[in-house]
Amino acid sequence: MKSLITLFAILFLVTSCGVFGSLTSNTFIKPNESFVLGNNEHGTFKVKLKNVSNHDLQIIMAPITGGTHSPITVSPNETVIVKAESNTALIIENKSNEDASVDLYVTGDTGLSMGYKN
Repeated sequence: MKSLITLFAILFLVTSCGVFGSLTSNTFIKPNESFVLGNNEHGTFKVKLKNVSNHDLQIIMAPITGGTHSPITVSPNETVIVKAESNTALIIENKSNEDASVDLYVTGDTGLSMGYKN
């Protein structure tokens, strides 16, 4: 009986820990602003991003040591999967004059800073 309880506890622990490795969010971005994910020291992460706005959005990788690279344009209702390297932020730019919205599903290192910039 004791081994059955131990097995159940281990099984519960293993299945419940999967939740801690992901983050789900619907994020709004004001006109001509950007949302920055991961502008801090962190490991690799992956983002499944759906543009639920009615205009294009721009995604840019920005290593915290400086510079930018790998721009991606995401059309309305388009879903993309982006892998970010360690210590690299993901910038989602809303260059339109309307509010933007994205659905985000983040896996990997989820100890990421999140913020907005003009």
